[in-house]
Amino acid sequence: MLAALPLSGRAQGNWPDRPVRVLVGFPPGGSLDVMTRLAAEQMSQRLGQPFVVETRTGASGNIGAEALARATPDGYTIGTVSMHNLLINPHLFRRLPYDPDRDFAWISAMWDLPNVAVVPAQHVPARTLQEFIAWAKARPGGVSFGSSGVGTTIHLSGAYLAGRAGFEAQHVSYRGAAQTIPALLAGDIQYAVDNLASYVGVIQEGRMRALAVALPQRWPALPDVPTMAEAGLPGFEVSPWHMWAAPRGTPQAVIDRLSAEVRAAWTDPALQQRAIAMGARLTGSTPDGLATRLAREKPIWAEMVKVSGAQPE
Repeated sequence: MLAALPLSGRAQGNWPDRPVRVLVGFPPGGSLDVMTRLAAEQMSQRLGQPFVVETRTGASGNIGAEALARATPDGYTIGTVSMHNLLINPHLFRRLPYDPDRDFAWISAMWDLPNVAVVPAQHVPARTLQEFIAWAKARPGGVSFGSSGVGTTIHLSGAYLAGRAGFEAQHVSYRGAAQTIPALLAGDIQYAVDNLASYVGVIQEGRMRALAVALPQRWPALPDVPTMAEAGLPGFEVSPWHMWAAPRGTPQAVIDRLSAEVRAAWTDPALQQRAIAMGARLTGSTPDGLATRLAREKPIWAEMVKVSGAQPE
């Protein structure tokens, strides 16, 4: 374990000497919540203090991001932030309650969560992506798809699939996968292109049918599910990713210590395999590496918003 580092700013003593809050902007049970709890568990073990996950849901994750931006920058509040809050929402919300460029201190990239196109086995007869596209085009009144909110990669991916394939689809916004999955299983909506981590269980149970993963290669835990390119839609590769950040002004010693601990934890092969089985790929980065990735992907996601035709609701 790394030696304790001297702290400046408002943090006192040997950080952490009391519990650390970890804010997450989506409901319990979804992929973001599950992965955040995995990371919090690891940091609690490594640093000897509880890392307590606290949900602040709503507005496509903007409520959680705002709560993090407004928190006291003393090293005892951090948060899981989705890249869509920083790279997509600025294009879809006229006003955001936080400044993506100025309100956060970057800690580390945390994980990638590839998207998978799914349909409810009981309500949709299609067994391949091309069968689903044909079925959707022939369906009177079109189809509907769910997401965890306007501006999420799940929203953009569902809209992008309909646009690329040429069928009519209506977007229905939910508070997270914990609501989207029951809506699919009830037949209220017909498809989703959602985080694989939220769907592994229902796919393996056979209640949900996975048509394709939005990745360049097949996912190790689902080797029989084709990529979008293999299924007939080349260039459809969407891996939403998430990071840990703190309020701007958090002592740099805290940022550097936590980033180093994350990167050290993520090298554990058993933990990497555990994440893959859950539908996630662990990443990790330095604060500067995270800033570089955000800058590199900024124009990519701006184009994705434009191509998808997604609009604020």
